[in-house]
Amino acid sequence: MSSIPRVVDGETRIDMRQTWEYPSPQQFYNALLRKGLDTPAEHVETAVEIHNFLNERAWEREGDEEPHLARFEGRPGEMSPKARFWMLAGWLLPLRFSTEPPFDRHDWIVRRPRDGTEVRYVIHYYSAPSNPDGDPGFALDVRPALDSFESIQQRMAV
Repeated sequence: MSSIPRVVDGETRIDMRQTWEYPSPQQFYNALLRKGLDTPAEHVETAVEIHNFLNERAWEREGDEEPHLARFEGRPGEMSPKARFWMLAGWLLPLRFSTEPPFDRHDWIVRRPRDGTEVRYVIHYYSAPSNPDGDPGFALDVRPALDSFESIQQRMAV
């Protein structure tokens, strides 16, 4: 079970007890196959644990300002202009920046409880060097999409 608060469709009032439910290993595996990613079945449970861990970390970064996730869309393989910029920087300055693209992207739509407006966030998930204890490393880029003047102001303040 996720800790991320969920907006129930059709509800104007937010119930903080409603949270998102993560996919089961079988659901996750089926989604990988639908996306054309042939993953060994024995790795799926670990992949689900990593998936859930990364989403919780992304929510910690985003959830301070925006406490209710209304819906989300996975957009693997689709890079934002910012991700393309950093890849170009990696080609120009390979000792300073990586040319590795994000391995996943999510767009999260959050609903603000004070006025019900919805704001889209872009989240890129990157592989990073392993931790000193040998665990895999990851980097997250969580930011408001540049859909409105308010989102641009919010991005500039970060």
